[in-house]
Parts: sequence; structure tokens; C-alpha cells
Amino acid sequence: MPDSFNIAVLGPMPHDHITTYQGELVKKFGCAVYSVAALAALLGEGSRIVPVAHVRKADQALVHKLLSDLPQVEVDHVTADADQGDVITLRYVDQNQRVERQTGFMNPITPEDVDDLLDFDAFVCVPITDFEVPLLTLQHIKANGEAIVVFDAHGPTNTCTRHGERALKFWIERDLWLPYIDILKMNRDEAGCCWFAKEHDAETLKEIGELPMDELPKLATHCLDHGIKALYITLDEHGCAVYFKDSSGRMREHIVKRVPVDHVVDTTGCGDSFAGGLAFGYLKTRDYVLACQFGNAMGSQRCTDTELGVYRSLEETERQIAETYLD
Repeated sequence: MPDSFNIAVLGPMPHDHITTYQGELVKKFGCAVYSVAALAALLGEGSRIVPVAHVRKADQALVHKLLSDLPQVEVDHVTADADQGDVITLRYVDQNQRVERQTGFMNPITPEDVDDLLDFDAFVCVPITDFEVPLLTLQHIKANGEAIVVFDAHGPTNTCTRHGERALKFWIERDLWLPYIDILKMNRDEAGCCWFAKEHDAETLKEIGELPMDELPKLATHCLDHGIKALYITLDEHGCAVYFKDSSGRMREHIVKRVPVDHVVDTTGCGDSFAGGLAFGYLKTRDYVLACQFGNAMGSQRCTDTELGVYRSLEETERQIAETYLD
């Protein structure tokens, strides 16, 4: 029987205009929508999935209809009081690299937005820009409940210029956030924004990109020592690096291979789908490595199509995991 959990998903539902690397133009709502859809495929009856987002008034009915078609999902926390929502254009230059521009901006998710959800099992936070899920809201969640907080570093490592250009930035205030996050996920570009010198020279700054593999354990050690329980760094075709401390306090590193995909259609939302699968996997197994397998599975399912119906049931996903990891 599928497991039942109560999970809130915090983040924008941007009106995306996507040009795939194959030249196809796709218009849809993204980000937190993918996390919600992934969870809806995995969770059983009796669960509650509550997305918390702010959207434009012109989009609210469309988003409510989209989400209401998914099982276990409640839409009353997707609001449009301020008539503000994210609007994003994405143009892929290959399967993973893209050029982004942001022209609409949702108002941040506040403590008041989650006050009636504080008894939930988990909060999955998937911001895409640095203002959408503030530190104050995480502090409120941790001070008033026992929920697991899964947080995507995509938000605080990305900012938007006044010309709408989206750009990576250092997460300088990282250590203020870490005590309020249980499970932190990021990719290697974002890791490069999280592990920085106290001072850089101009030439060094020009060369900063993906964090080198031999630096990942150093970042992980720092994050684990400053409050988080586990760090996940996705490695594209190489899977995901998982870091956590064992019962003796020693840091453990596991490289969890990817779930293979025969044909990639659209990678938009793979990280959001991974976050949803990760949260479910951890609640189900209480094992950081097994949780990563669920994250990898949902991310791999996402990139095989542009539609939300691409996600498999729990039974099918567990079969996919067994075929990948138990051979």
C-alpha cells in the first residue's frame, strides 16, 4: 500500500516559455509544479500535498485546474492576492545548459503563508531566485514543528538583474541558513557558489565555475558541521554525490549512479522532480542513499517528456529503482 505523508511544497510556479535544445517552443507552468506532480505519483490515499505559491491573477485559475487534476493535491495555498508571479523564458543551448531571463516576480512566501501547515511531515522548498523562500520562513517552520526541510540551493545562488537577466551569485549568507535546513540539494555550478574564499583576486573570479570533484567533500564537511543532516550534489550523467554523518559522527560519501534515460526530451524541472522524490524517499526509508534513488528516478522520468503525466506510480518507480540499483 502506498505510504501516506503530509508534504508542503514551497516555491514559484512560473509561467515558463521554453525553447528546447531541439528547437521546440513549450509554454507551461513550472518549478514547484514538477515537485508536486512527482509527489502526487508516489503518495497514497490519505496524504496531503499542499503547494504554497504566489501567482498572477491571470494565471491562478489555470494553475488551480492543473494542480486539481493531481491526486492528493490541495490548491488553496496557491494565491494571487498581490497579482505577482514569476515569468521566465528559457532557451536551451544543449540538454543541460540554458539562457534564462525573468520578467515577472512573485512576492515572497512568508511565515503566515505556512502557519496552518506546521504539523506537516516535510517542507520541500524549491526557489529559483533568491527572494522567493526567505530565511525568515524557514526559521518559522523549524521553530514551530518537527518537519523535515528539503531545500534547493538553486534559489539563493541565483539572482535577477534589473534587465531581467538571471545570473549565478555567491551564497554569502550560507551559514545563516544551514541550521534551518535538514536536506540541502544543489548541482556543481551551485556548489561553486556555495564554496568560496574569504577574498578573491580578479583573475580567480573569472575562472570560477563548477566546483571541482575533490572540493565537494570539503563543502559537505562544512555544511554538515553547520547544521544540515545531508547534502546532495547532482552530477548530471554521473548521478549524485550524497554526504551525511554516520552514527559515530564520521562523514560518509556515496556516489549514487543515475537512472538511465534512453531519450532526453526536456530537462526543465528535473531538479524540482528530484527534490520531490528525495523528500518522499527519505520519509519512506529514513535512509539518505535510498532517498537519493527515489530522487534520481523522478528526475529521470521528468526528462522523457514535456507533460506532467510522465511520472510513474510508486510500484513502477520502485521497479525502476530495483532494475537500476539491485542488478
